[in-house]
Amino acid sequence: MNDTRSAADQPSTDAILLRQPRDGVPDVVEDEEALARACAALAGGTGAIAVDTERASGYRYWPKAYLIQLRRDGAGTHLIDPIALAGKLEPLRAVLNDCEWVLHAASQDLPCLTELGLRPPKLFDTELAARLAGYQRVGLGTMVEQLLGYRLEKGHGAADWSTRPLPQAWLSYAALDVELLLPLRDKLATELAGQGKLDWAEQEFAAVLAAPPPAPRPEPWRRTSGIHKIRSPRALAVVRALWQARDELARNRDRAPNRILPDKAIVAAALSNPRTVDELRALDVFGGKRQRSLSTLWMRHIEQARRLPPDELPNPSQPSEGPPPPSRWADRHPEAAARLTAARSALAELSEQHRVPVENLLLPELVRRLCWEPPAETDADSIARLLTGWGARPWQVELTALPLSRALRAKTD
Repeated sequence: MNDTRSAADQPSTDAILLRQPRDGVPDVVEDEEALARACAALAGGTGAIAVDTERASGYRYWPKAYLIQLRRDGAGTHLIDPIALAGKLEPLRAVLNDCEWVLHAASQDLPCLTELGLRPPKLFDTELAARLAGYQRVGLGTMVEQLLGYRLEKGHGAADWSTRPLPQAWLSYAALDVELLLPLRDKLATELAGQGKLDWAEQEFAAVLAAPPPAPRPEPWRRTSGIHKIRSPRALAVVRALWQARDELARNRDRAPNRILPDKAIVAAALSNPRTVDELRALDVFGGKRQRSLSTLWMRHIEQARRLPPDELPNPSQPSEGPPPPSRWADRHPEAAARLTAARSALAELSEQHRVPVENLLLPELVRRLCWEPPAETDADSIARLLTGWGARPWQVELTALPLSRALRAKTD
């Protein structure tokens, strides 16, 4: 397949800087009357609707949408405040739930929109489309600059979008995020069609839309940053106790957990094993004004972890239902390690040939499962049926089943 990428996907040096939307920054829709006008305008537009949201992930516990940005040809841009309109969004559902949406990195926005009863029958994900088209840098700003010749004024993506009223500069930033999504979609759709990948993209978009919510992690506390420094079960019990206490407090206060107590403080307490509140307060973070008021609470949970009987302590090894990390395969299962190396080599060749990232050709988890415990029959048809049963899309199965079958047979025979 011919490469349509420029060298290193370099953005244009002549790109025009967009500081504000071409039609100005619209007023935020905060009441039912304004919502009715916005929905009437959107219903009177044509084609797909560009959709984006702003959340407050680093500030709030719950991943709510605090602003919804919408744009449609013939309708302009609309900024909706779903917090002010809680329980009153039915007119918006009537418009949005009957149209194709265009989003960038759709899986980030769909969950909070689904909570509001907003769900499209069809979508186009410009980030995913760019990956399938062979671009290495797929951020919205980069894609708009490279394909449309504009640079977006950025800088507020990590802001606290639960703030009210929202500053004008933030609203301008938010409106710009949907300003050029529709022409970007058209450019990418044309490019994918020219590469013979538009059907692949449509299968991927359908899979994103149909994907169920991720299953809760059985032991989410094990994702505490720096936990690799903890070795003993007793110290792990302290991490677990503090993580769970922090999570409950964060949930009740609707604050991001790390703003209640940073991960590094949890790990420091587990390593230091303080015996008194004063010893705890002597540690970094715990001695600050905010933490001093909570230090008795933290100390109580540390003491509870210290008193746990041995059979209630966490296992130092993280439980897993799937194969172990590939780094351990060579020692534990050298035949599987050889299969994985061969399979990865085959997929890397396909990736280069079709200009599609390896992880988009087939989920790495599926490759590991296949190589750790391959089926009794490793012909291409058997591999194809297995991959299909695991949720691989038809285009992925068609491309990968035969090369994976050859790789497995070469290392099994």
